[in-house]
Amino acid sequence: MNNKSYFCYLFLMALSTYLIRALPFALVKNKIENKFIRSFLAYIPYAVLTAMTIPAIFYAPNSVIAASVGLFVAVMLSLRNASLMTVAFLASLTVFVCELIIPF
Repeated sequence: MNNKSYFCYLFLMALSTYLIRALPFALVKNKIENKFIRSFLAYIPYAVLTAMTIPAIFYAPNSVIAASVGLFVAVMLSLRNASLMTVAFLASLTVFVCELIIPF
């Protein structure tokens, strides 16, 4: 790739990223009063985090079975209101132990 196309792509990427972040501030001047839109916007960070995390859960380990068991342990612990460190540690430990036990 030559420098001209690199900087062209870089400029287009920066412009699209800037527009996505700046356009809502420019278009929406008042506080959003609609409860549906406010609740929708409140859940976007969780949806994005989930969309980034779930594929990594299944592609990082060598075994999909170990990944599934680790995800199950993480969900069960989080439903029991365990701390984030506890959930992360025990889910990782579960995947590690499952990969030792289950041949892939």
